[in-house]
Amino acid sequence: MKIEVTNTIGYQKSRSVRACTVALLFIIFSFQLHAQTSREYIIKAGFLYNFTQFVDWPSNAFQNAEAPFVIAILGDDPFRAALDTAVAGEKVKGHSIVIERYQNVKDIKNCHILFINHKESTRLKEILPALPSKHILTVSDIPDFATTGGMIRFITKKNKIKLQINLKASKEAELIFSSKLLQVADIVR
Repeated sequence: MKIEVTNTIGYQKSRSVRACTVALLFIIFSFQLHAQTSREYIIKAGFLYNFTQFVDWPSNAFQNAEAPFVIAILGDDPFRAALDTAVAGEKVKGHSIVIERYQNVKDIKNCHILFINHKESTRLKEILPALPSKHILTVSDIPDFATTGGMIRFITKKNKIKLQINLKASKEAELIFSSKLLQVADIVR
């Protein structure tokens, strides 16, 4: 009888150790996956800030000379603090940069760059026409974003982020892209 108890206790200990090992491996895997995603969106946050340097907005895109330059995120925020950090203390042609987050396009009052989360892909045909101004640089990593009316699509290939630009959409929005930005992008016509 003692042998059976010992075996049962040994089996229980073994099962507990296995459960802890599985839980630990899951935590490590989740952390690595989160770190990978964070790295990708840290780079994309840098791109969003850099777009402010390589795109010109018409003067009437601002309510007045003191109005902030608004970068907005529609849907879940994949950047977390990375975008706030990337633009902290920066200005765009004298305009301080403000980050705003929205769950609904109808809540957007004014923005200059709008990042649309890939989870919003089913609503894209509703989102783009509902934007409050035509002077908004739309950016996303939604597949076919640039071919369906968005302006800049992030594409990840071989661990590198590439850009796809829709010149027709940018022209309609009266935004002027620098030749330096166009040289590093695939152009959608």
